[in-house]
Amino acid sequence: MNADASNLKPALLGSEVNSFATDSRQVKAGDVFFAFAQTDFENNCFNGEFQDSHQFIASAFEKGAAACVARRDKFEEYKAVLERFQDRLIFVSDGILALQNLAHGVYLEWNKQVVAVTGSAGKTTAKELAAHVLRASGRQILSNEKNFNNGLGHPLTVLNLARDKSYDAAVLEMGMSTPHNEIARLCRITPPDVAVELNVLPVHVEHLGSIENVAKAKAELVEGMKPDGTAILNADDWRVLAMRELHAGKTITFGIENAADVSASRIEMKRFGETEFVLNLQGDEAVVRLPLSGKHNVLNALAASAVGFSFGMSARETADALQRVAAPAQRGEVLHFADGFTIINDSYNSNPAALLGMVETLIDGGKSATRKIVVAGEMLELGKTEKAIHAETGAKLAATGIDFLIGVRGLAKDLIESADGLIETKFFDNSIEAGEFLANEIRAGDLVLIKGSRGVRTEKVLEKLLERYKLEE
Repeated sequence: MNADASNLKPALLGSEVNSFATDSRQVKAGDVFFAFAQTDFENNCFNGEFQDSHQFIASAFEKGAAACVARRDKFEEYKAVLERFQDRLIFVSDGILALQNLAHGVYLEWNKQVVAVTGSAGKTTAKELAAHVLRASGRQILSNEKNFNNGLGHPLTVLNLARDKSYDAAVLEMGMSTPHNEIARLCRITPPDVAVELNVLPVHVEHLGSIENVAKAKAELVEGMKPDGTAILNADDWRVLAMRELHAGKTITFGIENAADVSASRIEMKRFGETEFVLNLQGDEAVVRLPLSGKHNVLNALAASAVGFSFGMSARETADALQRVAAPAQRGEVLHFADGFTIINDSYNSNPAALLGMVETLIDGGKSATRKIVVAGEMLELGKTEKAIHAETGAKLAATGIDFLIGVRGLAKDLIESADGLIETKFFDNSIEAGEFLANEIRAGDLVLIKGSRGVRTEKVLEKLLERYKLEE
């Protein structure tokens, strides 16, 4: 990618760069380093206090950076250190916006199809499944690493196209957590050709105020599509289905409970981590043997199937692809231990609907289990009624048929208090203590779900088990 001469010093004219960094510790020779200040983060919907990375520009140059992008006001602040690098600095008014604008330019130069995925739950799994299905058709697919789905992770993903233009399409997860039009901003970087809407749940209501506002924020994906784009909508979620009125292009629906273009029937869980169903793509059918558990993952698979369908794939091609997938780390991955117990590691995030949905999966697939145990971490960003929501969720968990509920940190105590006396319960202040307890308590035949919001670090529970027990070979 050739740099724009209008904003470059003589030392940079003619330079060609195709790699970029936002963390000075990861700078490699030839990179362009983007430095950000607190104002940049505030202007671009990020909550919290952030370190001013302009103080690391000198370090980036020492590691071989070709140039650094910086705010002019910050150059004046750090002038004593940065003046010797002035001929290799590119000045902008907002570093994050500059990164996003650069990514948009790279996207325009590449000019191929973008599939965008959003939803309150399941985004990363659905994104991975959709990318996997399209790759199985022989296409080269760019997708976000992990959940790089915000105003920084998204443009950094797109900038990979500067190094490698051979990708045939991109499957990109788009997230939001504030009322500041985050998804609309991401759509301006890469306007979707295909927009996948998974669900609308009461997540991030602490910042957005209501589930109606969550729905409006998610709908920005459909509104931000190209005029002739295809919306892929969950027919089992009425708030999602209503989004078909927001665009004039094609709509493909998917669902289990309601009539849909892409549907699943005869769903059967063979053993935990294996689900079989009949996939129907507008009359074209094939049996899918999905190596994932639960209705929610069948819906994620249907969303991915709808993406494949929009690219012209048959039911048989899609079914063959789906039976070769694996759950992303910490998102419903099933671990069978040599000592005879099974762990479902779903530690990446949690909310009431997602937690109860995973417990439903546990119950459906755990009929032969000696005990069904749930390790539930505190659920974050639920708004002013978060205490009552935890208590209500605890009562619902106690009624599901699980045998043992372990609460981890903070408001998870309310989960425990409302379930106490109905089932066996324990509460721990942190995930390490919970893991140590479970490592002593667990026995052959147990089926355990571990789930919690990211900040609770419930993966530490699994780490304690792995310290003592071996996985099946």
